Amino acid sequence: MTVPTPDAPFGYDPQGRPYSDKSKIVAGVLQLFLGGLGIGRFYVGSVGVGVAQLLTCGGFGIWALIDGIMFLTSNDRTDSQGRVLRG
Repeated sequence: MTVPTPDAPFGYDPQGRPYSDKSKIVAGVLQLFLGGLGIGRFYVGSVGVGVAQLLTCGGFGIWALIDGIMFLTSNDRTDSQGRVLRG
């Protein structure tokens, strides 16, 4: 684990990308249970996608379900500032 710096207070991942202050587990669980409202996307700062999910009820639930699973299983999901989600 690398030492945190002011530009990456939560450290860096093995590829040298800074970690976000957001958690992929929290984002995934929010998306699974409240994805029809786009809450997981709002949590990570993706306001545009969150509004789209809100207006379509999470793609009738299918988009929200897939998005939630992707948050939980992927190691490359980022927040609105391009930092990798912790988890």
